[in-house]
Amino acid sequence: MSVSALSPSRALGGVSGLLQVVSLLSLVLLLLKVAQLYLRRRWLLKAFHHFPSPPSHWFYGHKQEFQEEGELPHLLKRVEKYPRACVRWMWGTRAFVLLYDPDYMKMVLGRSDPKAQVIHKFVKPWIGTGLLLLEGQTWFQHRRMLTPAFHYDILRPYVGLMADSVRVMLDKWEKLVSQDSHLEIFGHVSLMTLDTIMKCAFSHQGSVQTDRCSDQGEEGSSAEGGRAGEVEDQEALGLPGHPPLCQSECGQERPCLLSDGLAFRDHLDQMPYTTMCIKEALRLYPPVPVISRELSKPITFPDGRSLPAGILVSLSFYGLHHNPKVWPNPEVFDPTRFAPGSTRHSHAFLPFSGGPRNCIGKQFAMNELKVAVALTLLRFELSPDPSRVPVPMPVMVLRSKNGIHLKLRKLSDPGGDKDKL
Repeated sequence: MSVSALSPSRALGGVSGLLQVVSLLSLVLLLLKVAQLYLRRRWLLKAFHHFPSPPSHWFYGHKQEFQEEGELPHLLKRVEKYPRACVRWMWGTRAFVLLYDPDYMKMVLGRSDPKAQVIHKFVKPWIGTGLLLLEGQTWFQHRRMLTPAFHYDILRPYVGLMADSVRVMLDKWEKLVSQDSHLEIFGHVSLMTLDTIMKCAFSHQGSVQTDRCSDQGEEGSSAEGGRAGEVEDQEALGLPGHPPLCQSECGQERPCLLSDGLAFRDHLDQMPYTTMCIKEALRLYPPVPVISRELSKPITFPDGRSLPAGILVSLSFYGLHHNPKVWPNPEVFDPTRFAPGSTRHSHAFLPFSGGPRNCIGKQFAMNELKVAVALTLLRFELSPDPSRVPVPMPVMVLRSKNGIHLKLRKLSDPGGDKDKL
């Protein structure tokens, strides 16, 4: 072997040549990726041609606008300007159509499009692959198997367990109110909800609300480690600027039911005004503000606009329930919107969605809400704390950024409600 073959200059030349090849391949791959992103953006622009969208930056989309104004205020501006739907660009080739028209949303909910995979990525490690994330025939089999467990007759005996959990919470409130009439209720209601689920679903004996660990957990605010699905009950107790469920009218229904010795569990349906108030509170503050679907096939909406398969659509329940084209004066608390015989409430999905994948536990949730509201209003007069108004914040669920602070005043003993449930 010659010495020249092993010379450093020869070796450096080989490394340089290899680096040139790698650089060339990297450049080719980069150009291919840029071309792919360009074609994807062109396809999205064509797909969204019939849907309005404010001007967006080519790279970061509308992100800066939402950060400056806040998610919900900016959403309400869009709903007012574009009453059916609009396009929201996240960044270059990431965009979705935001729907908040009832006819549009019903069409999507009536189909079997899969949930957006980007949502699965965040939720699956948290809750596992259960009924919420399953798709297709597997979901159908699981749903059919679970449905009998939520039959009306099965749920009736749970009312007493719900009432026990609520009473534990209210007893704690009485002790706290004697010290200070101001109370942050998020932790208390969350634990009451967990207590109810533990008793009804797992036959848990005792109360998690009285555990030492639970007491420590109550000290945190709603912005620290809240649990999804527990917001329904807080919403029913009132949020900024709205009376807490028209307490004077609602309070008249509970003594009426309890004074004549009737079993409360048999007369949950005899609370028309309380039910209307609960639904109106859930309209103003839907626990699940948005859900997303990825279109598996093209869809054409009633006004002729269409979207191809592969498009991500987000159904904004918050936008729908604050849409002035659907609800006159949407920011006004008006329970009569849900009066019997009214057709306007058909546009509300509340927290239970609609279509074949509507909430399987909606009757359970409504029973729990009615029991909690009934027993609470029998013992306390509630009013918002004007110095600490809740700030709604959409994450996986709608929650208050700064907790839910109320003023409580103990009422006279209603007398003997304990044995009526």
